[in-house]
Amino acid sequence: MEIYLAPMEGITGYIFRKNQHRFFGCMDKYFTPFITPSFKGLPSKTERDILPENNDGMHLVPQILTNNAEGFIALCGILEGYGYREFNLNLGCPSGTVTAKGKGSGFLAYPEELDRFLDRIFERGYTISVKTRLGRKSPEEFYDLLEIFNRYPISELIVHPRTGADMYKNHPDWDMYAYVLEHSKNKLCYNGDIFTINDFKNFTERFGQPDTLMIGRGVVINPALPRIIKEGGYVTLEELKAFYSALYEDYSRVLSGTVPLMHKLKEVLSYMLLLFEDCDKTAKRIKKAKNIREFESACNELFSCPLKGKEAGAGLN
Repeated sequence: MEIYLAPMEGITGYIFRKNQHRFFGCMDKYFTPFITPSFKGLPSKTERDILPENNDGMHLVPQILTNNAEGFIALCGILEGYGYREFNLNLGCPSGTVTAKGKGSGFLAYPEELDRFLDRIFERGYTISVKTRLGRKSPEEFYDLLEIFNRYPISELIVHPRTGADMYKNHPDWDMYAYVLEHSKNKLCYNGDIFTINDFKNFTERFGQPDTLMIGRGVVINPALPRIIKEGGYVTLEELKAFYSALYEDYSRVLSGTVPLMHKLKEVLSYMLLLFEDCDKTAKRIKKAKNIREFESACNELFSCPLKGKEAGAGLN
């Protein structure tokens, strides 16, 4: 089984990726947060994120967000110059600012345009995977969408079985995913709500062990989760401390000032806090910290809190 890191805008950039790879590994592919084609070329932040030297030892796939075929093709050409030969199309982003432009999961509402788009981009012979939701508003949209996807040599169809309108609410539609498993002609990868080892076990009880699995929020919560799924065992408090300290050090080198650093780390910790028992007061201190001194004090307190145990399905020790 292969496990992939789902792209999360603002979080799973190269600093998070390289430290997850360094401390925990067991990730077979990493996907960049989405890149939007621009006639100005790659922004410096995006270029820094995809530079091969910043992603050493990792199988990294750039994810592209667009509904313009020529823009997609042009961006692939730019990324080829950095050594990339595999690309991912984002048809999953549920953000209103994205879907309002007919991009991400918003593109799923226009199946005829999507069909023409796919026909054009696959003419070039690129290796392209697709990350998709079930539809813009209704899972029933996927019956027609899957017929379209089945016409093309998609290297992997990564399915998050929610609609764009669902955002991250409700449970993933496993009945529709069962339909996709039966009727897709392309290799499938499951994505959605695998946060703990118990979540993975529940999935395998229904579907068996998948060939490929994509995890996003679950890895930000517990960066050792891929290792636990593949090899068993637990994550320790010492490992989490070391991982967090490395993030702190690396972000402090590239961010200008302690305020951006604090906000970036707060975003990561808003997920990781779910690993800790009896930390409500500490979590509030982290959230309300107004300066780096208050923030560091609260973080030191956090890493003295106990971790949730395996009885909670977290795969922790």
